[in-house]
Amino acid sequence: MVNMLRGLFVASLAASVVHAQSYSGCHTHGSVEYCYGTDGEETPITTHAQATATSVSATTTSSAQSSAVTGCHNHGDDVYCINGEGNEVQVSLTATPTGELPAQYTGCHSHGGSQYCMDADGNDVQILKEGESGDESDSTSESSSSSSGEQNCHFHAGVEHCVGAGESEGSSEQSCGVQSRDYDMPLRIGTLFVILVTSALGVFLPMLLVKLPFPTINTMASTVIKQFGTGVILSTAFVHLYTHANLMFTNECLGELDYEATTSAVVMAGIFLSFLTEYIGHRFVAARASKSTPECCEDSPSNNVSATPKENTAQRTMQLAQLSHSHGTDGTSPNTKLSVLVMEAGVIFHSILIGLTLVVAGDSFYKTLLVVIVFHQFFEGLALGARIAMLPGRIFPSKAVMAGTFALITPIGMAIGMGVLHSFNGNERSTLIALGTLDALSAGILVWVGVVDMWARDWVMEGGELLDAPLVRVLVGGVSLIAGMVLMGVLGKWA
Repeated sequence: MVNMLRGLFVASLAASVVHAQSYSGCHTHGSVEYCYGTDGEETPITTHAQATATSVSATTTSSAQSSAVTGCHNHGDDVYCINGEGNEVQVSLTATPTGELPAQYTGCHSHGGSQYCMDADGNDVQILKEGESGDESDSTSESSSSSSGEQNCHFHAGVEHCVGAGESEGSSEQSCGVQSRDYDMPLRIGTLFVILVTSALGVFLPMLLVKLPFPTINTMASTVIKQFGTGVILSTAFVHLYTHANLMFTNECLGELDYEATTSAVVMAGIFLSFLTEYIGHRFVAARASKSTPECCEDSPSNNVSATPKENTAQRTMQLAQLSHSHGTDGTSPNTKLSVLVMEAGVIFHSILIGLTLVVAGDSFYKTLLVVIVFHQFFEGLALGARIAMLPGRIFPSKAVMAGTFALITPIGMAIGMGVLHSFNGNERSTLIALGTLDALSAGILVWVGVVDMWARDWVMEGGELLDAPLVRVLVGGVSLIAGMVLMGVLGKWA
């Protein structure tokens, strides 16, 4: 009996203490119930009497809080309040309140499956339960992740091409205008001469190597440079030019093309034009050769009335062969020079765009692109110089003119770019069509030259230098061919 009275006394004393403390805004965190004391601090309620008092308080205020959230407080920068069930909920605000925190939000209502209440100005704020994310935070998060996503941007003839995250809607329309960028002009002027020297070194070096007085070394050096150059030309055609042309024709600023195979069609046109040029040139050279038959052959059986048609044909073939060998060495003929000229035409179109690409690129990408184009021009110069070096005759003047044209053409493209630097718009429709067409035509020309005049003529056509060559020379040539393809293909990642 005494113990019972003592327990009742302790319970009543605890209850009076709870009421004396004036706890309010009771809510739960997990299985523990918390209330706010007179000092505004959260206090866990652990005694049986306190829990009883809290439950009564929560039940009493539940109906009052059904259309409002009260007891608002901060957790860091976030605002939390207590709903009608006594649970803590987060208030989703677009900005952290700068003044005094509102004590409550009233006029609570639902929009779809989300709950909203109204602030003192009558604006809706979203009420989030534990683990729930708001509409505004989702859109902000998506926008943030979109804008902060990593992009890999590079330039193709002044057109900035970006891949990866970060492209927001409507950005394509804005990027179709002239882009305002900072350009370091002294750097561009200085690097013009760097490109000039590098191109000249690449194209003239093979001409000097063929003059070496060591036949074995000369032969091997010639094989390495020629086959490496073949790989460079093939990779330039497919990895660089074909890809760049396709990027131009699929640019969003150009719009959707009615004919999706435009790039391939223009490349095929370049191949056909190369074939037609060489075929007509071959017929022209053959016609001239037949008219300039040496007079010493007038007494040959071909002029004898008694000679048979077969004898006449055989004799004419022998005479043309003798004339061809008199114009070149190692099986070179006037037709080879025509092939080299066709090859140089494709390279020149490409080199103009290379110079333009370098100059109009933004400063953020300029140094990277410069290094890539220096290697590109040197390798391409080796490829062209190796074929020029095999032509008959002296270096001066015809060979020097052909090589000098290649050395100068990229700096000329850079000079053109500097002249239109602040007005050039690589995303203009007419510019995209012009650049895409030039790239695709150049690709077609180099495909014909690389596959037919260089690769097939050296390896599989009758008279090719590697068709019946010793195994060591064949292996050296094959490794050099693959090396040219791989190295120029890797450079295609940046240019």
